[in-house]
Amino acid sequence: MILLDYRDKRPIYEQVVEKLERLIVSGALEPLTRMPSVRSLAMELSVNPNTIQRAYAQLEQDGYLYTVSGRGSFVTDQSDWRESRQRRILEEWGNVTLQAREAGVLRERLEEELRRIYESG
Repeated sequence: MILLDYRDKRPIYEQVVEKLERLIVSGALEPLTRMPSVRSLAMELSVNPNTIQRAYAQLEQDGYLYTVSGRGSFVTDQSDWRESRQRRILEEWGNVTLQAREAGVLRERLEEELRRIYESG
């Protein structure tokens, strides 16, 4: 399900977030699917339960999961996380365009470069 790269410089919880996010977005984890408990996923990945708790908290904040007290964490309906993701992308785009403007880069040039990068794979 999830393979961690211990040579990756990113914190383990960020890797877990990324992997679970990909599973959710790809449909491998369907909406309303119950997630493994923090303890069981921590044991499966051989990491501290706090790491998984932090990853689940991040995924909940990003709109991918929701928690039912005493029952566990579940994958949200796609419309919920799509809206959250779109909002986050728009915020990030706003930050990028602001930084580009401050650096003297024209918006058209920035869009051209992003399109080139996106199309190249």
